[in-house]
Amino acid sequence: MTEDLRIVAVLPALNEAGTISRIVFQTISFLPVIVVDDGSIDGTADLAEAAGALVVRHEINHGYDSALSSGLDLALQNDYTHAITMDADGQHDPSIVQDFIEALRDGTELVLGRRDRFQRISEKVFSLVAKKKWGIVDPLCGMKAYKLSLLKKFGPFSTFKSVGTEFAIRLVDKVGIKFEQIPIKSQVRKDRSRFGGSFRGNFKIIYSLVWVLRRTK
Repeated sequence: MTEDLRIVAVLPALNEAGTISRIVFQTISFLPVIVVDDGSIDGTADLAEAAGALVVRHEINHGYDSALSSGLDLALQNDYTHAITMDADGQHDPSIVQDFIEALRDGTELVLGRRDRFQRISEKVFSLVAKKKWGIVDPLCGMKAYKLSLLKKFGPFSTFKSVGTEFAIRLVDKVGIKFEQIPIKSQVRKDRSRFGGSFRGNFKIIYSLVWVLRRTK
């Protein structure tokens, strides 16, 4: 490729004081890092900043999609050409960003992670539907990479709470963007998921799937 790529990692975070320093330290060896602290009360923002990240602070919790949107908007404002989104809870090995970087350097405009396990039955349902309709194996994986000019052209990133799936699916379904899927060996988090318990988490995902299907008719 001849394009000069400027790539940044974007990490939404909610009360991730136990992992954020390590994740930022490890990721920043590959890429600059933006952390969006989405209303944390445990010092996540300060720890991320101390580790070298550029931090966006939401005074109150706005949700996962809003946090991602804030991080991607800041990436655009700072003239980055591409962004790789990652979870801040340690489920994604930061070294995997190398595979995403190579895909972007090869000209891929949308790169999607594909985890080796799903945590909830609703994720399996979402995966089955998405694979059949769009060829996307794991739309809920938090590790994705975007060419940011797509956001300027086909945004906004989020118009409803889609658990980070709306923009990628819109690019595939409405725009016809070709994409690459990269396998990820996900780590099991040791504490409670910020996404909610079994019932609440499954409800959010099925609700998101229903809305995604309504928006892509």
